[in-house]
Amino acid sequence: MKKAKRNAIFTILIFLLLCAGGVYMAMYGVGSNKTGKAVDIPLGLDLQGGLSVTYEITTPDPSNEEISATIDKLQRRVDEYSSEGEVYQTGDDRISVEIPVDTTKVDAHAILDELGQPGQLLFLDGDNYLKWSNGEEYTAALTGSDVKSARGGQAEIAGKKEYVVELVFNDAGAEKFANVTAANINYPVYIVYDGEVVSAPTVQEAITGGTAQINGMSSLEEAEQLASTIMIGALPLELSQLQYNIVGAKLGQDAVSTSLKAGVIGFAIICLLMIVIYLVPGVIAAIALVAYVILLLLVLSVQEITLTLPGIAGIILSIGMAVDANVIIFTRIKEEIGAGNGVSTAVKNGFSKALSAILDGNITTLIATVVLMVVGTGSIKGFANTLMIGILLSMFTALVITKVLLNAAVNLGITNIKLYGKAKEPKVRNYVKNFRICAVISLLAIIAGLVFLPINKSNTGKILNFSLEFTGGTSTTVEFAEAYTLDRAEAEVIPVISEVTGISVGEIQVQTVEGTNQVIFKTPQLEDATSNSLEQSIVSTFAGSSIVSVDTISSTISGEMKKDAVIAIAIASVLMLIYIAIRFSDVKFGASAVLALIHDVMVVFAIYSIAQLSVGNTFIACMLTIVGYSINATIIVFDRIRENMKLMDKKAELSEVVNTSIAQTFTRTIYTSLTTFVMVLVLFVMGVASLKEFTLTLMAGIVCGAYSSVCITGPLWLFLKKNVGKEQAE
Repeated sequence: MKKAKRNAIFTILIFLLLCAGGVYMAMYGVGSNKTGKAVDIPLGLDLQGGLSVTYEITTPDPSNEEISATIDKLQRRVDEYSSEGEVYQTGDDRISVEIPVDTTKVDAHAILDELGQPGQLLFLDGDNYLKWSNGEEYTAALTGSDVKSARGGQAEIAGKKEYVVELVFNDAGAEKFANVTAANINYPVYIVYDGEVVSAPTVQEAITGGTAQINGMSSLEEAEQLASTIMIGALPLELSQLQYNIVGAKLGQDAVSTSLKAGVIGFAIICLLMIVIYLVPGVIAAIALVAYVILLLLVLSVQEITLTLPGIAGIILSIGMAVDANVIIFTRIKEEIGAGNGVSTAVKNGFSKALSAILDGNITTLIATVVLMVVGTGSIKGFANTLMIGILLSMFTALVITKVLLNAAVNLGITNIKLYGKAKEPKVRNYVKNFRICAVISLLAIIAGLVFLPINKSNTGKILNFSLEFTGGTSTTVEFAEAYTLDRAEAEVIPVISEVTGISVGEIQVQTVEGTNQVIFKTPQLEDATSNSLEQSIVSTFAGSSIVSVDTISSTISGEMKKDAVIAIAIASVLMLIYIAIRFSDVKFGASAVLALIHDVMVVFAIYSIAQLSVGNTFIACMLTIVGYSINATIIVFDRIRENMKLMDKKAELSEVVNTSIAQTFTRTIYTSLTTFVMVLVLFVMGVASLKEFTLTLMAGIVCGAYSSVCITGPLWLFLKKNVGKEQAE
């Protein structure tokens, strides 16, 4: 016994030291690179401000080399604005650019104008230079697409060190350069970039090797500048701008600070609830949750996972869901104590019996998250990334850390049953009998949502309030010096927008953001110059106003997003159906689970329809999160049904098995839903405006998921068991 206590004390000390080390690493980092420092977690543009733009390659059949060269030249252009800018390929024919800049100090529209321009880098001989100077038609010997690389440096020429630009041409460029130099010995070749002569070196001999030097530079800086100009001078491929997003830095700062506050408050509330409900296990769960947060910060920092605003929402949601595994375990422990077992045995059996439900529930949630990562784009991937990390870490903390600490508490002699709680025999209600009433209520809610579709069509011209992501266009968010009502915004601001853009008043939509001075104006897609003029006009017309963000999305992108939304939900549902059918050896479990998921999605869809909430990227994330969250609760009920079918009297009716299983898991459903709801509620109350609708519908989905897991799923499985297929219940 003394050895067990010593081991328990040693375990707790090791845990505390690891936590202290994790806190130190998160605060200060380790090593020369300060690895793990939480403040170094990279932030997305929506949290630090800046510009993002997506281009479509319009050149037919581009080669990989041409795409790589285009990305390289775009990156060189981006580096002129920010050392942290990034250019990368998305899909087969898309290139995305992200530039973190302070949009209050830098003209984002000017960057847009310069960034995607093909540029005009020309190599001209004397005759064609004269024609070019006089505005006549001329023929360039080479263009920027013929240059493979250009690098500024030093070289020894005739025994003297000079600053030079080293040029390397591609195969076609090498041949062209050989021809123009052979024909112009002792004459200059003019290098022209976007209408200006940047260099005019004199040809000393024919150059046939595919490389060349430009000398005569006065400094290394001049050589490097010329090399940079030549390299970025012309993009090998033609690009068409599909979408762009400009985010003010203040919006990002507010998002981070308010979300952190919401997370701290929600976390404290959850820890308090766990301690009040579960006593000693609740205290241990709270400690394990602290370890969970530390691990989460370290993973995000070490892996350099870019944190976005939806990503913060995913973290806060995952903290709420992290409680779920602990609730399942502690509920089992209380049941074991209620059955007459001692604390030590109850703890051992509790973990053992909870394992399958925890694994099945989290794996099905992960399926939805993986689909989000694969099919989703941009901010949705950020949400999915952090949610997936959160789910994996929550399983680890519950199944490893909580288990280790709880066993240590038992070995230290903390075994008073009163400190763990004893489950009372649950009151078994006839959930099966009430199924018809619940089904009618759900059906009415779903029908109401469908009925509002044609009503919305007649009132607004659209069945749903599709956001920019699904319709295409430009959305401009303005923060005024005072709060604007919808009527005031329509009366005072829309006429200004109409005058600047030339768009009719009827085509301009306006949306106020509750609790803020922000107003969102949506128009058909605007050209960069028009959008810039609109921003300047608003700021000059309305004193104290500022532009919070600007989003422009083409109809091409919006159409793809609609298709991806349907595909994501369909794939997630099919994969979860297959998994559940395999795990429970009964396809009716999977079918009833998916039907319940469709129920949850349709009820939340009804909320979007009736309340005219914005349907866009966050709608996809909300729906798939609800799917994953709801299936988690459903799995818990199914796990009990499967267990009770073996344990209960063989003569027991299946309806009795279902009713008993739901009653046994009822408190778990309520507690888990409550803790998750609290986290999302705090984010809804304190979070920035762009998260309001997302968190509102997520709360509705949490309530709906709890309702369906208690009132719909089990009875629905029984209905299928009795009425579908050859197999009939006895």
